[in-house]
Amino acid sequence: MTKKFLPAALLTLTAALTLGAAPAATASGGEAPGGDGSRTRIATAFTLPGAKVFPEGIAADPRTGTVYVGSYTDGTVYRARSGGRAAEVFLPSGTDGRHTANGLRVDAHGRLWVTDSTSGVSVYDTRSGARTAHFEIPGSEPRFLNDLAVTPDGTAYLTDSVRAVVYRVTPDQLAAGSGPLLPAYDLSGRLTPSPAGSFSLNGIAADPAGRFLLTVDMTAGDLFRIDLRSGAVSRVALRGGDLKTADGLDLAPGGVLRAAQNTRNTLSRWQLSADGTRARLVRTVTDPSLQIPTTLVQVPGRTLVVRSQFDKDGGPMPSTGAPTAFTVASVRGF
Repeated sequence: MTKKFLPAALLTLTAALTLGAAPAATASGGEAPGGDGSRTRIATAFTLPGAKVFPEGIAADPRTGTVYVGSYTDGTVYRARSGGRAAEVFLPSGTDGRHTANGLRVDAHGRLWVTDSTSGVSVYDTRSGARTAHFEIPGSEPRFLNDLAVTPDGTAYLTDSVRAVVYRVTPDQLAAGSGPLLPAYDLSGRLTPSPAGSFSLNGIAADPAGRFLLTVDMTAGDLFRIDLRSGAVSRVALRGGDLKTADGLDLAPGGVLRAAQNTRNTLSRWQLSADGTRARLVRTVTDPSLQIPTTLVQVPGRTLVVRSQFDKDGGPMPSTGAPTAFTVASVRGF
């Protein structure tokens, strides 16, 4: 895939992220009030080297505690070892022709999945950094491959924010090592009509029991449930709020769903019903120190949140000034 698709994707991202834009972020941290009056502690987990990182995706390897973060602007993937205060470059910019690094996920076998919004998804050995598989979206139509989730059986599902489809890579396809990335579910007819140029599907999460997927329409603020047995797609009934500007999702055992709502500088926590058909807003945290949070991952004792700074010089949004050092936030009490 050539770079000719990237400018259109950037325009789409800008339009999507500027909907409901929040005030300019600062680099401060400390305590932030939750929607229920309790306090959440926001600090810096680790720094990312570079002046134009503009990170987007994050993934954690539960076996080692290692965390991976991807750069939206050039496709660099960073690695922060457990307990470390500074990340290092793991996969340099341009590795395997990668232009961006949006969605990241470490699967149960320790393989790192990295989406490139312009082309497809690559899978890497976390020990050597070698690419072990690659899947590309065929054709030349506009696309924006965004986030991904992996179900317990090893199948990966990936969202396209322009086409409103969910792609699938099965374990057999992964073993083959390459192939076309084809839609498994088309949600375009189910979504609320949105302004031209805006994103639809963004974050995606898998039920730990393997029954369903959840994916968010960030412009309308709706959450959708995809039944993995029947293929049925339904809108999750949200109570207490919406998921507008929602970017990354994290679904923990017990039905705890966390979302990063980027231009709102907000994190929200929801409680799913046992069957995943309803969700109740439990808590929100809004703070400018989140610096346009794009994705998040739950690790023992805290939530790690990507501070994208997409609204700064060099980011994909209209600039509000120069970026500060790029970091990942540590959020406790959320």
